[in-house]
Amino acid sequence: MGLSGKYALVTGGSHGIGRAIALALAAEGCHVAICARNKQRVDEVVKEIENKGVVGIGISADATNPQDIERVVSIITGTWGKLHILINNVGGGGSWGSEDVEQTSEKVWQDVYDKNVTAAIRFTMRCLPLMRKEKWGRVVTISSICGREAGGRPWYSMAKSAQISFMKSLAIKHDLVRDGITFNSVAPGQIMIPDTGLERKQRENPEEFNKFVLENFPLGRLGLPEEVASVVTFICSDKAQLLNGASIVIDGGQSKIL
Repeated sequence: MGLSGKYALVTGGSHGIGRAIALALAAEGCHVAICARNKQRVDEVVKEIENKGVVGIGISADATNPQDIERVVSIITGTWGKLHILINNVGGGGSWGSEDVEQTSEKVWQDVYDKNVTAAIRFTMRCLPLMRKEKWGRVVTISSICGREAGGRPWYSMAKSAQISFMKSLAIKHDLVRDGITFNSVAPGQIMIPDTGLERKQRENPEEFNKFVLENFPLGRLGLPEEVASVVTFICSDKAQLLNGASIVIDGGQSKIL
């Protein structure tokens, strides 16, 4: 993939899709930094990264805290002095609030937006100078099929749409792209991630859960974090130089969009 010796940062890289992406990049020879709130998980994933024969950095940080974001980028700059790849994976909030929109406070809308969009903006803006210095960069933001079609709670869908728009808006900036930087998003469908609501539902009522999956997913199963990571790794590679401004759906046919 031409990624050996590159330097990457994966936000929210200690679990689920973020962890899978961090390990996939490491397997291609990338040195990988991750940040997340849970220090124990961060340390465990750093060991997995280093087992691939590359350098790993783990930073305990809250991506909704601007001071923590500054600290993450400062540590990477001080340690490596360079960065080629940023994966904006921090996000969530799809189950926050209530099904009753009128009973959901404005704070939920703002919190979900900040976790998904504001964090991505802050990380991207602080990492761009490092990429421009290298004349090579990949920014990939993990959105959702909820950002491309109706579905999900409004505050979540809105935030995920904004992430896609953010990447597309940067992708048409000549000065950035001609410095060798591309901007793309991926839109996963429902992914089976350990210790999440989906796994809980499966455990509590396996028969009902299996019926739901068979009725709603053409492949008859949910996606896996590693399947998202494979696509993201390709987007980051030298083989994807013309891929810029795209939003790639990874859902096994779950969504109805073209």
